[in-house]
Amino acid sequence: AVVQRLAASGATVVAAGRDQGRLDAVLQAAGETAGEVQTAVVDLLDEAATTAFAAAVSDRNGRVDGLVHLVGGWRGGKGIVETDLADYEWLHDHLVRTLQHVSRAFHDALRASVRGRLVIISTHQVEAPSAKNASYAAAKAAAETWTLAVADSFSGSGAAAVVLPIKALLTPAMREAKPDAKFSGYTPVADLARTIHDLWLTPADDLNGRRL
Repeated sequence: AVVQRLAASGATVVAAGRDQGRLDAVLQAAGETAGEVQTAVVDLLDEAATTAFAAAVSDRNGRVDGLVHLVGGWRGGKGIVETDLADYEWLHDHLVRTLQHVSRAFHDALRASVRGRLVIISTHQVEAPSAKNASYAAAKAAAETWTLAVADSFSGSGAAAVVLPIKALLTPAMREAKPDAKFSGYTPVADLARTIHDLWLTPADDLNGRRL
């Protein structure tokens, strides 16, 4: 949904992931757009590969105006004592380490842009964590803290780092499967994509370091 919305507005979008098959599906779903959609296979847990990927994107396109970090994952738990801390390690790698690698790799290009944007998707559980979701909330909190630190690094430039906390995402497939369900508090992916798109229409000073 994010790729479609940005490309429809004329942006050049680079969709990155570990699986070319899934990237091909994104490319197909985007269809004919005003912008261009490129794909790149990269493992963001590999810092050297991520740094090389960022350099290639900059070289090919001349500049980088945005980084939308959509790498996710969820693992629940059974309580503070009962939870397997291996789940936290997994969550830390996927939610935090990937963000650290990619935000470091693109940092200078984003800060140099006249309207660079870094955005992550977080959760309301950061503010109200439960014992059963302690590992997930803690990893998301770490990702938020890292993003706000990047925001401090962007201070004084045209760039902004933003956190978008949600409860859960609602996809068209979910709605089709349960047409009568209320999905109370869920965010439709199209709405999220529109919110992300509009970050480039809002001054950096109104965004940087904020949870929206």
